[in-house]
Amino acid sequence: MAVTDTAEIAPHADTHAPRIGGKDLLDQVLDSLSDDKAENVITIELAGKSSMADYMVVASGRSTRQVAAIATNLVDRLKQDYGLLSKTEGKDAGDWALIDTGDVIVHIFRPEVRDFYQIEKMWLPNGTAQA
Repeated sequence: MAVTDTAEIAPHADTHAPRIGGKDLLDQVLDSLSDDKAENVITIELAGKSSMADYMVVASGRSTRQVAAIATNLVDRLKQDYGLLSKTEGKDAGDWALIDTGDVIVHIFRPEVRDFYQIEKMWLPNGTAQA
């Protein structure tokens, strides 16, 4: 099932919470991934490549439990701090999770699953990697 809706502001969110998007949202996503010890984090700029988002972030968690926890914590932090509701897919299984925050699409994989899909190869020019 593909994520087709964009993220939105929670209807009961704190109206004083700052709105966030673009590079600021990317920075918050990267901080959350770092706090939860995500590994091999790669940021891919999508400007000019796709209209679905400004950035894509691909990261790994060491286990199904860590993948699910990283995804849950990211969604919870964005909701708590910014009132941002993110769409999620796959986190319950724990092999892979997709979080659509609107401006940033986040993929979190177990290492074996990430190696299988090699999603970075679809978006990065040959031989490049961004950390």
